[in-house]
Amino acid sequence: MSTRPMRHAVVFGGAGFIGSNVAHRLLRGGQRVLLFDSLARPGVERNLKWLKEQHGDRLRVQIGDVRDATLVRRAIRGAGQVFHFAAQVAVTTSLQDPVRDFEVNGRGTLNVLEAIRTEEVKPSLVFTSTNKVYGGLEDVALERRAARYQPVEAPLRAYGIGEWRRLDFESPYGCSKGCADQYVLDYARTFGVPAVVFRMSCIYGPRQFGTEDQGWVAHFLLRALKGGPITLYGDGHQVRDVLFVEDLVNAFVLAQAGMERLSGRVFNMGGGPARSISLLELLDRISLLSGRRPEVRFESWRRGDQRYYVSDTRQFEQATGWRARVGVEEGLSRLLQWLRQADVPSRDPTAVREAAAEATAG
Repeated sequence: MSTRPMRHAVVFGGAGFIGSNVAHRLLRGGQRVLLFDSLARPGVERNLKWLKEQHGDRLRVQIGDVRDATLVRRAIRGAGQVFHFAAQVAVTTSLQDPVRDFEVNGRGTLNVLEAIRTEEVKPSLVFTSTNKVYGGLEDVALERRAARYQPVEAPLRAYGIGEWRRLDFESPYGCSKGCADQYVLDYARTFGVPAVVFRMSCIYGPRQFGTEDQGWVAHFLLRALKGGPITLYGDGHQVRDVLFVEDLVNAFVLAQAGMERLSGRVFNMGGGPARSISLLELLDRISLLSGRRPEVRFESWRRGDQRYYVSDTRQFEQATGWRARVGVEEGLSRLLQWLRQADVPSRDPTAVREAAAEATAG
């Protein structure tokens, strides 16, 4: 009988948007959790404080960086499950500092894999990759309809981009995440590390502190609430499929539960065609929800920005029975409500230091 359910879970990047939602679900279910985070992303110290208030001593915290192999090894020792979300997450940042981007995404992931490989009982790993491993998708023929792009080919319109799509790493971010993606799959194949890779589309929901470079759904809502302008890069007709974080956490839980069957596989994960939306369409919905339409400015297209990306999630659905449950209207309403209550502030270095001290005290 497996001993993994009795062992603690490690959530790398656990104070981040996705990580804090996963940690909360695990803790609420009675599992012991070690949260590992550098607190580098603005706002995540608030997520850490919230988790400590909700769960107290059941949550252990390690303030650290995945580039520190010793700390990573120490965190994983004796773990039953690992969720690896710690990453440099923006294409723009990777263009400014490609070396740091690789060290965090590439070397950091290798540190996690090596720590797992050397454990006598290897914990199971859920790793989040990105749709950027498919490149700009310039060869996908598109047509413009109303306020969105859509594929000319009917199967792509109906189902989205599947795992069959060839890899085409573009931008340093695409390269570093693609490198990590492939290392995880190969460690499953070569060393028997139980692991699943999710190539993610756009995730949104509570505890997300969106910026222009990452977390664009929350960013648009925040700008609407604060009355600030929004910059669209390109023409605004580009389409993504959005997935509410609650549905994503359900997918992760199913992946861990089915790890013996799923290990070594990669799945595209997002809201699928039913939850696809263009930037302009999102602005329309935000206007209806908030009663305020932000001022919109347009700039040139950014490198590697896909005009159309929608996930084909059928492989994961067939393997686990998972389905996305939260519709776009409901999800946006729930995120808007959370943002209004959260009153998201600017980055406060003092708050970061205080959160780290409180979380690790005792």
